[in-house]
Amino acid sequence: MDLIAQLEAEQVAALGKNIPDFKAGDTIRVGYKVTEGSRTRVQDYEGVCISRKNGNGIAGSFTVRKISFGEGVERVFPLFSTNIDSITVVRRGRVRRAKLYYLRSRRGKSARIAEVTNYKPKAGAEA
Repeated sequence: MDLIAQLEAEQVAALGKNIPDFKAGDTIRVGYKVTEGSRTRVQDYEGVCISRKNGNGIAGSFTVRKISFGEGVERVFPLFSTNIDSITVVRRGRVRRAKLYYLRSRRGKSARIAEVTNYKPKAGAEA
């Protein structure tokens, strides 16, 4: 393990975040801390994960796409952001590629993703 990877692993361990095992195609619910004036609350953002960047490292991020009032909305979340309260996997999607940018041009039935029914978590990862 080289020095940079070792330092990154130490930083991730110091954060102590519980990141579930998810990939592109999964429908996830992200609890995001929203500050309004002096009060903070957790707002859920639920949609399909269309990409993951930089793996599980400290610089990792993921893009979530949802349809809001008939309009497609995408949001990029840093994986280890302090503003992320929780990440929950709602359903697992069966896809054959790592980036689902083609969903941007799809509407209705052609934008559906089949669900994985025989999901087994990886060794050492929590569901």
